[in-house]
Amino acid sequence: MILSFWFLVRFINYVEPGNQTGVSKFLLLGLTEEPELQPLLFRLFLIMYLVTVLGNLLIVLAVTSDSHLQTPMYFFLSNLSLNDICVSTSTIAKMLMNIQTHNESITYTGCLCQIFFVLAFGFFENFVLGAMSYDRYVAICSPLRYTVIMNPCFCGLLILLSWVLSVMVALLHTLMVLHLSFCTDLEIPQFFCELAQVLNIACSSTLINNILIYFSACVFFGVPLCGIIFSYTKIVSSVLSIPSADGKYKAFSTCGSHLSVVSLFYGTSVGVYISSVFTQSSVRTAVASVMYIVVPQMMNPFIYSLRNRDIKVSLRKLCGRILFLE
Repeated sequence: MILSFWFLVRFINYVEPGNQTGVSKFLLLGLTEEPELQPLLFRLFLIMYLVTVLGNLLIVLAVTSDSHLQTPMYFFLSNLSLNDICVSTSTIAKMLMNIQTHNESITYTGCLCQIFFVLAFGFFENFVLGAMSYDRYVAICSPLRYTVIMNPCFCGLLILLSWVLSVMVALLHTLMVLHLSFCTDLEIPQFFCELAQVLNIACSSTLINNILIYFSACVFFGVPLCGIIFSYTKIVSSVLSIPSADGKYKAFSTCGSHLSVVSLFYGTSVGVYISSVFTQSSVRTAVASVMYIVVPQMMNPFIYSLRNRDIKVSLRKLCGRILFLE
């Protein structure tokens, strides 16, 4: 990730002085241009950002500090939590700074870097959710082979492969934006540089960019989603064959938190896509984007901490150690 980001920045700085766009900055219009609402938005998003960072950080600390949570499921969960922190930081932090400084601008390089990070972290979250569903599938459908299949080497390889694919796809999309030219309309009706909105204000043809977007969505979002659906189809079939009601409840309870996170992530993403197709209001589109770029990342720690007994116990121990040190 760091190497790819370094390459992206160096490439942009190399191309930018001679690029055909002549663009030095874009304007992020945010959720509203009403001056009296800006302080309220700042406080609201600052609280959401702090809750997201603190909640996900507690999940990471709980997993890394408790030996009982050194399992593949919690290994994937800690990576998901770190990713959620990064997603929020790459979008909300710039928005808060713009509101505080009363400056809507973002540099050309900054906008492309934001596109890269949002795409990379978005694809990675999708891959991690797919890996977590496979983990639950193996745990329930092949419990005797679980430790053999989901060994540390394999889990680490899944995360590494997810990062590599996410960075490559995000880098490709970002570099494709460099070939676009922009005219006088440089206003982005969003609180962050969203790829689709940047393409909308481009003067040159975006046909190749749009084809690449649909291809990436079908392959890199569609394949993990199909894997999740297949895994839970097998899980439901396996659980229903368990004779005792108590056994069924225990089996389903291990999947409840992950299934809730999956529903939240894909539900909000589909909702934003539908809203962008059927509404021409830029404000509604921006508000809908909050539902997939802010809300899931903030809610994930609550879902896992409230529905998972092991996480709750570990969090109590962690809080107890912190209070004792104080």
